[in-house]
Amino acid sequence: MKTIHINCDLGEGGKYDAQLMPLISTCNIACGGHAGDAKSMLKTVLLAMENNVEMGAHPSYPDSDNFGRRSLVIPDYELKKSLLNQIQNLHEIVKVQGGKLTHLKPHGALYNDAAKDEKIAQIVLDSVLESGLDLSLYVPQNSIISSLAKGKIPVVFEAFADRNYNSDFSLVSRAKNNALITQKEAVFKHLLSMFSKGEIVCENDVKIPSVAATYCLHSDTPNSVEIIKFLDKEFSKMNIKIAKR
Repeated sequence: MKTIHINCDLGEGGKYDAQLMPLISTCNIACGGHAGDAKSMLKTVLLAMENNVEMGAHPSYPDSDNFGRRSLVIPDYELKKSLLNQIQNLHEIVKVQGGKLTHLKPHGALYNDAAKDEKIAQIVLDSVLESGLDLSLYVPQNSIISSLAKGKIPVVFEAFADRNYNSDFSLVSRAKNNALITQKEAVFKHLLSMFSKGEIVCENDVKIPSVAATYCLHSDTPNSVEIIKFLDKEFSKMNIKIAKR
């Protein structure tokens, strides 16, 4: 039986974490930049371990007011300090519980900026290296951060199951009405194309190659639980299961 690897950003104050966790492969845990605190991190870590789900750090610009979705202009050393603190705070909680962080995925604007801005990408990489943890990086393909990480940090290419793409591999801006894919059948069709055909069908029907090894489903989509259950059911019909640790 084939497996598909699906990740979710959790611990962000959403209502669906407990319903999503049993059905996903990996969770990316908010660690205080855009969302999350010691209490929510512990709750999410315990939930992940109970459901045998991999855990990763999900740091962002220190900007909870905008949920980390706007680029933040701050000194480089302040950004790196914040990222290191976010990573280490989550790591300490995971370690006390006897777990292990497997990866890091930047959040929101930091994710997008690190894909195209060499300075931001290097700060993220330096933060991972200076943490001393054995982490892989979830990043988009064709990104600056993936190129800079070669030979330094293992890279896992990620694609988004519920986001539309531009033909340059960037995501359609959230300012546009079609940025998010919310109909469960459309999410399945989009994801199946990437997983089975290695193709991302962009908003203008242009097809670009996909080499993703993990696929993100946003937990804050109102029908995210309905979507993941539908994906699980439809993939099962094709003898494909959602990977578990």
